[in-house]
Amino acid sequence: MIGSTHSRDITPGRSTKPSSTYVPLNIYETNSLILCFSDSGDALFALRISLRALPNQLSDWNQNQVNPCTWSQVICDDKNLVTSLTLSDMNFSGTLSSRLGVLENLKTLTLKGNGITGEIPEDFGNLTSLTSLDLEDNELTGRIPSSIGNLKKLQFLTLSRNKLNGTIPESLTGLPNLLNLLLDSNSLTGQIPQRLFEIPKYNFTSNNLNCGGRQPHPCVSEVAHSGGSSKPKTGIIAGVVAGVTVILFGILLFLFCKDRHKGYRRDVFVDVAGEVDRRIAFGQLKRFAWRELQLATDNFSEKNVLGQGGFGKVYKGVLPDNTKVAVKRLTDFESPGGDAAFQREVEMISVAVHRNLLRLIGFCTTQTERLLVYPFMQNLSLAHRLRELKAGDPVLDWETRKRIALGAARGFEYLHEHCNPKIIHRDVKAANVLLDEDFEAVVGDFGLAKLVDVRRTNVTTQVRGTMGHIAPEYLSTGKSSERTDVFGYGIMLLELVTGQRAIDFSRLEEEDDVLLLDHVKKLEREKRLGAIVDKNLDGEYIKEEVEMMIQVALLCTQGSPEDRPVMSEVVRMLEGEGLAERWEEWQNVEFLTS
Repeated sequence: MIGSTHSRDITPGRSTKPSSTYVPLNIYETNSLILCFSDSGDALFALRISLRALPNQLSDWNQNQVNPCTWSQVICDDKNLVTSLTLSDMNFSGTLSSRLGVLENLKTLTLKGNGITGEIPEDFGNLTSLTSLDLEDNELTGRIPSSIGNLKKLQFLTLSRNKLNGTIPESLTGLPNLLNLLLDSNSLTGQIPQRLFEIPKYNFTSNNLNCGGRQPHPCVSEVAHSGGSSKPKTGIIAGVVAGVTVILFGILLFLFCKDRHKGYRRDVFVDVAGEVDRRIAFGQLKRFAWRELQLATDNFSEKNVLGQGGFGKVYKGVLPDNTKVAVKRLTDFESPGGDAAFQREVEMISVAVHRNLLRLIGFCTTQTERLLVYPFMQNLSLAHRLRELKAGDPVLDWETRKRIALGAARGFEYLHEHCNPKIIHRDVKAANVLLDEDFEAVVGDFGLAKLVDVRRTNVTTQVRGTMGHIAPEYLSTGKSSERTDVFGYGIMLLELVTGQRAIDFSRLEEEDDVLLLDHVKKLEREKRLGAIVDKNLDGEYIKEEVEMMIQVALLCTQGSPEDRPVMSEVVRMLEGEGLAERWEEWQNVEFLTS
């Protein structure tokens, strides 16, 4: 029936229950939306085919699914229009599809670092909303299409390291917003249009173009754009960046205030007492129905348990679109209440976005349940990779361990020094440092301590964490700070170097220290580096770098919190700056107190 369509979200399986604040679509609007989805989905699927994606690549791109906005690497706006597509370093061997030209709302297209062959389709000139096009480091041939000149909003054009030939089209001079033009390392020939030298950043090197030498313009712009005639260009860029920053801040502030005064709904089935049919409309955060997560985890089956800690169990789940997720079922919410406070804290965590922090996808609340939904981390946790390897699993090499240490430090630095209000983790350990598909460190469980405590109005301090990782002042006073996290991070570094647990009673058999910190201190004083380093490394490490990491760990675990470095200092020390001075000072103190 025509009058029965009430929802703008037409994803199959969604409820279409009407709302008093919701304007229904008529049949013509609905058909238009379906056609829009169909065109976008068909274009993207055609690209998958033309790129010759392997069966395990983009496996969730289902051509029978109307809405492509749930597909991996695809980002849509709030109107379900595709705005971003990023497929970098996936080793495709096919060609670009001209069908992609129908994505007229696409703003960002990134396909760098693949083995894409063939020509750039003229139809790319139809992507009139595009602000960034990055096809760097492929095997593209033929000419640069003159239709690229139609992309009046384009700011970044990167075609470096391909096999493009012919001349640079004059039409590129008609791009009024172009800030960055990189065409280096191709086989381009002829004259460079003079107006392209006015772009703030350009690179035409490693071609057969007429520039450089005795020509009036160099083949590459100055990177810093400092001094002389470059200053106005720098001002333009600074102005653009400042303007964008102000706009983004305004949008975030508007959404935050709007959410405080207005409920948002999402058409899902609600079959659990106390579950509210609305959601936080903040960024990409999603409110899940309890039933959705029950089905995704096979009724929270024990076979899907990824881990268990003080905050509850974590289950592996698979959503209807085949997206793998990790569902944390919190254990401290056995009584009603606290929903509003919980949601406020979830909002706060959802805006803490950093490459080394675990991104929150969504959440679910009932009278007795609180669940958080995160992306599934393919390589699980650092603790797992150090101590629970199965036969055939690769050992974390030293270079990877260094990268994990630095990545985790940057994540904690962001929580402590760039979030407002700052976020104290309170349970820093190897089990809470997750590893993505590239073995990059991703800090998880940040903010959970505060989430669990939001309903405890009569308790101001409560020690949370894991024995062996907890700072002494936190145990004695119950008061946490950034420095308690620094202590936990230092213990985590020792886990990373030794592969051992923070507390290990098996060491008693050798009349050694139960605590890893005391164990390492003793061996460090005896200069027995070989006895400290993880035996699984089989001697494949750089002695000086191991010594440096142990030194950073011992500085982080000093008894007095005031003596410990802050995380920004830890980052600098791991990068090789300022460690020697701090270590010498620490050794003098240790000598006097020993």
